[in-house]
Amino acid sequence: MAVATKHRPDYTFFILVAGLALFGLLMILSAGQVQSFQLKGNGYYYFLQQIEALGIGLIGFYIAQRINYRWWKKAAVPLLVASLILLLLVFVPGIGFSYGGATRWINTGLFPLQASEIAKLALVIYLATWLSSKGSAIRSFQKTVLPFVGVIAAMGLLVMLEPDMGTTSILLMIGIVMFYTAGAAVRHIGILLGSALGAMALLVAVAPYRINRLLTFLDPTKDTLGTGYHVQQALVAIGSGGAFGLGFNNSIQKHFFLPEPMNDSIFAIIAEELGFFVAGAVIFAFGYLAVRGFRIARFAPDDFSRLLVTGIITWVVWQAMVNVAAMLSLVPLTGVTLPFISYGGSSLVVLMTAMGIVYNISKYTVKHREEGSHASSGRRRRERRTRRTRAGSFSRA
Repeated sequence: MAVATKHRPDYTFFILVAGLALFGLLMILSAGQVQSFQLKGNGYYYFLQQIEALGIGLIGFYIAQRINYRWWKKAAVPLLVASLILLLLVFVPGIGFSYGGATRWINTGLFPLQASEIAKLALVIYLATWLSSKGSAIRSFQKTVLPFVGVIAAMGLLVMLEPDMGTTSILLMIGIVMFYTAGAAVRHIGILLGSALGAMALLVAVAPYRINRLLTFLDPTKDTLGTGYHVQQALVAIGSGGAFGLGFNNSIQKHFFLPEPMNDSIFAIIAEELGFFVAGAVIFAFGYLAVRGFRIARFAPDDFSRLLVTGIITWVVWQAMVNVAAMLSLVPLTGVTLPFISYGGSSLVVLMTAMGIVYNISKYTVKHREEGSHASSGRRRRERRTRRTRAGSFSRA
């Protein structure tokens, strides 16, 4: 039997999150300095913007870790609807705006809001609520699989119109992992994976720039001054760093050689300035965050919280994997940022809020009766030893 108890939260998890966010501030201070000065007239512009975002994110973290995780069930549908509306507003003239050929942001008047970041969290909360309520119907194709595909397709289509294939892949991975964790039939997971791969292949085929990215991935030396430029400059940065790096703030590639040095390409700057070992430590930190996060999910008090943590951790880890792999030319280049570290206010605020939810769930564990049984057995063994000792002493007397 399992008993849910409230206790101290997972401090190690919090330290990992805080460490990654603070390390991100440090790297943005260096990686964004040149472009910040050239484009904004202030070498600390992006750094100060990220500090503000982290401050708001910490408020979101504090509020989320104070709210009992069950409250998010009530917010699931409103959040999903709101996120879909925000994804639509991106395309409304005067409200949404473009950058780098993509229309992903909403002008709020105070700060740019990236709607797809809110959509990730909204999707996780909705799927956790919905899937945890299905019971045995989770294995029904008509009652669960088809509605599941409808939700993922609706959100994925809006994100693809931006266009943002990287975020679409993250939404798909979140959905499939959560669906599998909820107990879906393996054959249904296979159908979903096959359909997702087919859809991705079709999306690549209908967009010439995606075909060029794929060809560049297959042959990185192809068109090094065109479609292969970004990947080549990232590999130059990573290779230049060696084991110990060129030193903090000594990057050469950030001087307008490597595109988006404080955003998508920040891992390459980390490797260039701080070297292989620090870059490896960053990867290890995300790996250990996954271990702690999935451990929280494993001992979560109910299906809803288990799915909620699983979705959030899958989102963070998969996004980090895609970003690092793209910089290492292990997957085709995508515009996906490195969680907690890359520049981006919307991303950091939403991520910190999501981490607050996980932190709240970590306050509730399921302790098994067997643990009590082991403790009782230990006491009984000690009592038997004490009795034997006393009996021996009595016989000698």
